[in-house]
Amino acid sequence: MEEMSDFQRQLREVKSQHNESEQKLVKVEETVSELSKKISGIKEMFLLAVCVLLSLFIVIFMVFMLGAKTFDLHSPDPDLFSTQGVDESTVSQRRKWTPTGDKILIGAWLNTSKDAIVSNEQKAGAFWQRITQYYNSSPLLVGTTPRELIQCKQRWGRINDLVSKFVGCYDTAMRAQKSGQNDDDVMKAAQDIYYNDHRIKFSLEHAWRELRHDMKWCSTYQAKDTGKEKHKQVYSVDGEDDGGEPEARPVGVKAAKAASKKKKIGKEEDLSVLQSMFEIKEKIANRKVLERLLAKKEPLSKMETSLKNKLMSEML
Repeated sequence: MEEMSDFQRQLREVKSQHNESEQKLVKVEETVSELSKKISGIKEMFLLAVCVLLSLFIVIFMVFMLGAKTFDLHSPDPDLFSTQGVDESTVSQRRKWTPTGDKILIGAWLNTSKDAIVSNEQKAGAFWQRITQYYNSSPLLVGTTPRELIQCKQRWGRINDLVSKFVGCYDTAMRAQKSGQNDDDVMKAAQDIYYNDHRIKFSLEHAWRELRHDMKWCSTYQAKDTGKEKHKQVYSVDGEDDGGEPEARPVGVKAAKAASKKKKIGKEEDLSVLQSMFEIKEKIANRKVLERLLAKKEPLSKMETSLKNKLMSEML
């Protein structure tokens, strides 16, 4: 009976421990559920914060793009990080490029690059300083705000890029020219080709007409009508041009130096050949004189003896 009572007592203790364990397990499950809810809430808050930041970034980007549309698309990029406060109207007016300004810039670049004395064999800084001085000294720009070097350089880069692309479109239109079509029809076809390729309208026709007869931008397609007279432009800083044939680029300073050096080397080689021939002839003559002195039986004079000894020492 005592053993049975002990067993029952132990059984009751085990049951009570089991009940406590179940209660603890329930509490743990409740805690885990609360933590999972908190974590999901934190994740939702994080995603919400990310969405808000992305929305703010998109709004700022749209405002920036709308503000950028107020500037001239054909002008150099504005200095957005400049520390100097400049009036917006002044910036917009100063950045605007006109066809007259483009023609003056093109003339300044062509005259500087084709200078027979300096040419383009110089540092980029000095090269663009000369172009900027030519541009700002034009009488057609009196009373306007002078351009800076970086503005002229960026504008020329855009002109060069767009005109080079349009040259290919114009060549394609020339090859596709049909009988009865005039120059206006070819130009319209080239404009359409350019728009289809680049999705923008070519707005630098005035610049293309200034550069079309230069060797770098001239058309590679020869028109079928050879009776037409082709004209060339003599470029000036003031933007005026005359007719004529396409002008080839002058020889650069380095090329001229290399050519003169090559001629000098050729002359030196010719002189060395002549000198070696004279030396051979002189040796032959000296040998003949020495043979005569050695064959002479009579006593030699002092002069003949010294000459014989000298010739013998040279032969040795």
